[in-house]
Amino acid sequence: MPTIGVRRDLLFKVLDKKYTDEEFEDLCFKFGLELDEVTTEKQMITKEQGADQSEGASEDVIYKIDIPANRYDLLCLEGLARGLLVFLGRIPPPVYKAVFPADGALQQLAIQPSTQVVRPHAVAAVLRNVTFTKDSYNSFIDLQDKLHHNICRKRSLVAIGTHDLDTVQGPFVYDAKPPGDIRFKPLNQHKEYTGAEIMELYSTHAQLKQYLPIIRGSPVYPIIYDSNGVVLSMPPIINGDHSKITLNTKNVFIECTATDLTKAKVVLDTLVCMFSEYCADKYSVEGCEVVQPDGTTVRYPELSYWDQLISPAVANEYIGISAAPDKLSFLLNQMCLKTTFVSENSLKVTVPPTRHDIIHPCDIYEDVAIAYGYNNIKKTFPQCNTVGSQFPLNKLSDQLREEIAQAGFTEALTFSLCSSDDVSTKLKKKIQEVPAVHISNPKTLEFQVARTTLLPGLLKTIAANKKMPLPHKLFEVSDVVLKDSSAEVGVRNERRLCAVNCNKSPGFEVVHGLLDRVMQLLEVPRSTAKDSFGFHLRAAHDPTFFPQRCAEIIVDGRVIGIMGVLHPDVITNFDLTLPVAVLEITIEPFV
Repeated sequence: MPTIGVRRDLLFKVLDKKYTDEEFEDLCFKFGLELDEVTTEKQMITKEQGADQSEGASEDVIYKIDIPANRYDLLCLEGLARGLLVFLGRIPPPVYKAVFPADGALQQLAIQPSTQVVRPHAVAAVLRNVTFTKDSYNSFIDLQDKLHHNICRKRSLVAIGTHDLDTVQGPFVYDAKPPGDIRFKPLNQHKEYTGAEIMELYSTHAQLKQYLPIIRGSPVYPIIYDSNGVVLSMPPIINGDHSKITLNTKNVFIECTATDLTKAKVVLDTLVCMFSEYCADKYSVEGCEVVQPDGTTVRYPELSYWDQLISPAVANEYIGISAAPDKLSFLLNQMCLKTTFVSENSLKVTVPPTRHDIIHPCDIYEDVAIAYGYNNIKKTFPQCNTVGSQFPLNKLSDQLREEIAQAGFTEALTFSLCSSDDVSTKLKKKIQEVPAVHISNPKTLEFQVARTTLLPGLLKTIAANKKMPLPHKLFEVSDVVLKDSSAEVGVRNERRLCAVNCNKSPGFEVVHGLLDRVMQLLEVPRSTAKDSFGFHLRAAHDPTFFPQRCAEIIVDGRVIGIMGVLHPDVITNFDLTLPVAVLEITIEPFV
């Protein structure tokens, strides 16, 4: 949940009312927010950077407010104050509109085909005749930073560029060029650098170095320039110094480059809606024309309104209240959702372009509940008797853990993720034959796949505890993750029991005895291959195990696991020198 810091006095000035800290905290709660902390700029800097850095900081009171992660419209003072004013009934919900000049003199941004290999999408808009103050300018910059760290996923999905339109000349071109062919003066620098030199320049920069890997591995870097060849930005790294905005900027050209077009539209809508109130024509945004690589043109921003019909009866039932349709309409209007009465059984809710968090009627019902007041919803007993109990599989797991511990084994808890070698090469198997779920962006080589067996984790635990006295008898009862095309999401979890015995001799009889004890506890009798009920062993061949020292465990005709003595190569692969006997079974059939 993101947190924003707003100056108390500035917020109260916009709200045209002063509140005590307790009163404002109560107002935030009613609006679905939380006042996290009341502090000052000096205290904030002291806490984050130390007392030496706080010299010269103001003593202005700062309200730090927790904002829901999907409420992008509340990430700045303008959006927060506007939302509260509408909630308090002091202003109507504003109407945002995209304006396209009648003479067709639109600013144009042309996307070149070369961008498709690095950041394929771009959107743009213009804020005309803006009047910035120091506070609104800082808020404008801060909202971009908040969006970059939230919906933009640290610029990997979307990167925002804002430019003084009066310093450049359209039409603009969004291209991608080799690093050596790019040369411009980055923001707040005094000389020109090539693309490669810029990457080197910011490799130690406290804030920008985290964005360099987004494009560093690409043969071409994104670049935006105007009709005179002036570079506006090299997204997602840095803007050009030539077009930087200042307090005196009157016309702002906004471009968003992206790997996700939907996210780019949301970011552009949010940014222009929040700061269009400073335009001479309030809440109006000048559109831009974006020329796609195939020659087609699209106009942005969309600023689209859309309607959703909801049932008052369903809303009341979901929330647990009994409000009349006109009351529900009033509550939704408080939340910037213009609502009109259609019939006793239907309300039409118009969702504005600032509320991209509304994607389903349930989101509208949530706003009704917030405006109604959670504390005003009467607590009721369920209409039917219910009895809570432990999930049967978890209960069985706990019972087995206790019994296996009493049998002399020590419980281990290992990572659910492991390297691909742990479940394949080290076990003498091919990764293509293992039903492993691969992590798309692993942070380290140790966490590449979800484990398909509990064995590697236990063997690595033994390897890390070689100095402990023998024997090493460990067990774990946990889930593994397996690909399964019949499952709804393509994978499934399976609860397993795995036990290992490491000693000077393999100790096959130790894990065999544990299996007998577990089956005794589960009331599964020993049987022969001809019996329809019970368990028995069947010789098996598995490359992980020593030849002719491996057996499958069969229960009611179904293979539930395997046990045996590990192959010497497997033992060596996990940096062990002593023989190991293993038992691994699934316990889900016994629930």
